[in-house]
Amino acid sequence: MKTKTRIASLALSLMLTSGAALADLKIGVSMSQFDDTWLTYLRESMDKKAKSLPDGVTLQFEDARSDVVKQLSQVESFISQKVDALIVNPVDTAATQRITKAAVAAGIPLVYVNRRPDEPKLPEGVVTVASDDLEAGHMQMQYLADKMGGKGNIVILLGDLANNSTTNRTKGVKDVLAKYPGIKIEQEQTGTWSRDKGMTLVNDWLTQGRDFQAVVSNNDEMAIGAAMALKQAGTKKGSVLIAGVDGTPDGLNAIKKGQMAVSVFQDAKGQADGSIDTAVKMVKKQPVEQAVWVPYRLITPENVDQFK
Repeated sequence: MKTKTRIASLALSLMLTSGAALADLKIGVSMSQFDDTWLTYLRESMDKKAKSLPDGVTLQFEDARSDVVKQLSQVESFISQKVDALIVNPVDTAATQRITKAAVAAGIPLVYVNRRPDEPKLPEGVVTVASDDLEAGHMQMQYLADKMGGKGNIVILLGDLANNSTTNRTKGVKDVLAKYPGIKIEQEQTGTWSRDKGMTLVNDWLTQGRDFQAVVSNNDEMAIGAAMALKQAGTKKGSVLIAGVDGTPDGLNAIKKGQMAVSVFQDAKGQADGSIDTAVKMVKKQPVEQAVWVPYRLITPENVDQFK
């Protein structure tokens, strides 16, 4: 009888060590904001991924409402609840040090998703799952430069200035522009990822008589707002080229209708699956890459149906 008990105990010990018995994992997820179209797809994809796993992963989502202090408080609350892992979509990529420090001190695995912190080197136990925003800027601007024949004026709709997604996508655009001295930037301002603000900015530029042949937007929502402003002003469809990033359903529809010239697909499901898989592996003490990059893909009128 004692031999059977010892064997059962050894089997249980081996299961726990291998991670095979890790069931009902609880992961705290702090999103920078719920009121964002693409981040909604990311959040929904994360939920679907968690429910599909055999380990029984439970996600607790919190909305930071674009508030750095609120997000830190959410992370601290998750830590006090002793969650198995943390996933954070940071409000401000320059203000993640305290989140990182708190998670590391508590020994809780931390995955930053979609937006990589500005710190050049993250400590052990902290991983990022994102897409290379420089690539997005390169892809959209190269497509426009080719369509414009290497000359003309553009305006740039910037995302939230607190995010390095904005900085890097715009840098990607300007990297390409360095090869085309005939293309000038007429205006660039932040529309904070918002369709309404994108529409307002482009309407203001049109009212001011600004001359531009293309709108380069850091995301689809602002690009759609630009298309709405141009339509309202009576501008001939397609005479001003509009480029976005994300490949949201509304963005795809705008390309189909000829309201947008191009977008760059940011894979919400890819980032969601990567963040959940990585968090679970970290809890199980399995090896992971410290930076998981999900590639962007160009969306044009010719291939838009592939992204439906």
